[in-house]
Amino acid sequence: MSNTLKIKLSIADRVYPLTIKPEQEEGLRKATKKIEEMIKKFEKNYAVRDKQDVLAMCALQFAAQVEQKGIDKINDQAQIEEKLEALNHLLQDHLA
Repeated sequence: MSNTLKIKLSIADRVYPLTIKPEQEEGLRKATKKIEEMIKKFEKNYAVRDKQDVLAMCALQFAAQVEQKGIDKINDQAQIEEKLEALNHLLQDHLA
């Protein structure tokens, strides 16, 4: 455990002590900041009193972003494959 770091992160007015690898700190702090920003946005735009509801909406938002990136990646890959196939046909036609 000598290569670990103890940090405290505050999310929704609660402090979470964590023991992490030093290389994880930046990502965790950035994620915490994004969560806090999203909490403020939901509280400002919607009449939400319960922190659990706000945190559930944050979790849904982040999960949807992850899923959408996966879908976009699959779609991008399919488009790249189509373009490569078309390019391959053009090269074959040119060389024939």
